[in-house]
Amino acid sequence: MTEALREPTFLILTALADKPQHGYGVLEDVRRISDGRVRLRAGTLYSVLDRLREEGLVEVDREEVVQSRLRRYYRLTGAGAERLAAEVDRLRRNATAAAARLRRGNLLADGGPA
Repeated sequence: MTEALREPTFLILTALADKPQHGYGVLEDVRRISDGRVRLRAGTLYSVLDRLREEGLVEVDREEVVQSRLRRYYRLTGAGAERLAAEVDRLRRNATAAAARLRRGNLLADGGPA
């Protein structure tokens, strides 16, 4: 059984699932995906990206120089996409089980999550 992803890791992988992005793009995308609830700091982002690279879940897509600064773009690998899909499935199963129990206990209004 694979260990659950921490939320920042899940959100970073989610941000990269759409297209390769540079660090600032990932930071902003994570903020949007989480409706502003999660605001990563650059140091946190790059330490997570380094770990994800070591694990083979993300890789450098390309680098470019913008205003004399190196901008590195990251992308999800095939293994990263599989890991993200597995986490989505795990979360969906857990949410479905919780919603079913809430409904059985008459604690969830009709029309709530399945």
